[in-house]
Amino acid sequence: MTNPVKPKARADKVSLWGYVKLFRRDILSAQPARLYRAWMAEFKTPFFRSYLVNQPDLVKLVLKERPDDFPKSERVGEGLRPLLGQSVFLSNGETWKRQRRLIDPAFEGGRIKDTFPAMHAAGLSLLARLDAGDHEVEELASYAAADVIFRTLFSIPIENEMARDVFHEFRRYQRAQPILNIGAFIPLPKWMPRFHKKETKASAARIRALISDMTQQRAVALESGSAPDDLASKIMTAVDPVTGDTFQWQEMVDQVAIFFLAGHETSASALSWSLYLMALYPEWQDKVASEAAVINHKNDFSVMSKLRVSRDVFRETLRLYPPVPMMVRTSHKTEVFRGRTVKKGAQIVLSPWHLHRHERLWDNPDGFDPNRWQSENGRQCMRDAFIPFSEGARVCPGAGFAMIEGPLLLSMILSKYRVSFASQARPVPVAHLTVRAEQGIHLRFEPR
Repeated sequence: MTNPVKPKARADKVSLWGYVKLFRRDILSAQPARLYRAWMAEFKTPFFRSYLVNQPDLVKLVLKERPDDFPKSERVGEGLRPLLGQSVFLSNGETWKRQRRLIDPAFEGGRIKDTFPAMHAAGLSLLARLDAGDHEVEELASYAAADVIFRTLFSIPIENEMARDVFHEFRRYQRAQPILNIGAFIPLPKWMPRFHKKETKASAARIRALISDMTQQRAVALESGSAPDDLASKIMTAVDPVTGDTFQWQEMVDQVAIFFLAGHETSASALSWSLYLMALYPEWQDKVASEAAVINHKNDFSVMSKLRVSRDVFRETLRLYPPVPMMVRTSHKTEVFRGRTVKKGAQIVLSPWHLHRHERLWDNPDGFDPNRWQSENGRQCMRDAFIPFSEGARVCPGAGFAMIEGPLLLSMILSKYRVSFASQARPVPVAHLTVRAEQGIHLRFEPR
């Protein structure tokens, strides 16, 4: 059986500018093959030093033990700033801590359970739209994931005119926006103007205008007592236990932008690749379908505890195709990693793409094996080398949300349809804002 596609790793040396161009075009194949075995690697440029870290105890040091000493890289956020402003995804320090204190309660276990009916309704809507035949799966998954976000965040389906406009604008933005811009490679002074692509800057402005209208309307509804009890209401009425502050509706624009971008983009990526893997491994899609048939997908949160196969399949998808392939932190002071001096200001790269396929950590690292999560090696690697949602203080607040949405939608789809490849071509993963297929993922859907 063919293993899932892993981009051909770069073996040759290129100039800085050649590397920047290659990196921007395809972050995945730009990396040398040795990084799938290395514990740490240093990249030197005339402007800064960058260190890829794969050693589990160093990953934990950066993400869990001393996160304040390794804040998010300001350079990586350069390209996203026009859209996300000072959202929780880009902020650092006390600003970030305040934002998380306000956001985290909305995603606690009990609160996530409250979102299940909206997720289930989005799944039913997806099945109502879906018909037999050939489909480009990324488009299908993006629409479904956006529907989940709008239903859980604002209690409106994606068919709502404003929701639909935001979705289509995000689709344009996603394809035009690279994961990094030139500011990630060359440190620019803060006073220097940032030159963003004209189309992405215009698209970001249109998205923010639409989100601004939605959040302002919700603020009015909250004042009148007519707002639904959804995630937007919970977050906008949350009180910071330290300062007593709440989010103002203007601040919510930044937060809603990242909720939609992160929740929609990452979920769509993971669902797309999970369906691809089900076409590649039909015996596993039959197992998911059989499990789904037993529970019959009632609108009951308790069914999630029974979706064990679907959950392991989805987790294996996150391992092989982590939606966010890399995270970058900045060293606030001089450190010593593996005997090397890491100077203040150095970039620390944590790559789920490499860590999840690391040859010295995982059994059969490039193979698709959902059973691994029940093995001792799988459980150990989950603790030490599995970070699809990051880890520690900056773990994605929606991680639990995603682990309900993904297995639920996957099992609902496969309970009704068998998927196979619509052509001989196999998708090649590349990095846009998330890991996507270069030419899309084209599958055939046949009723069971």
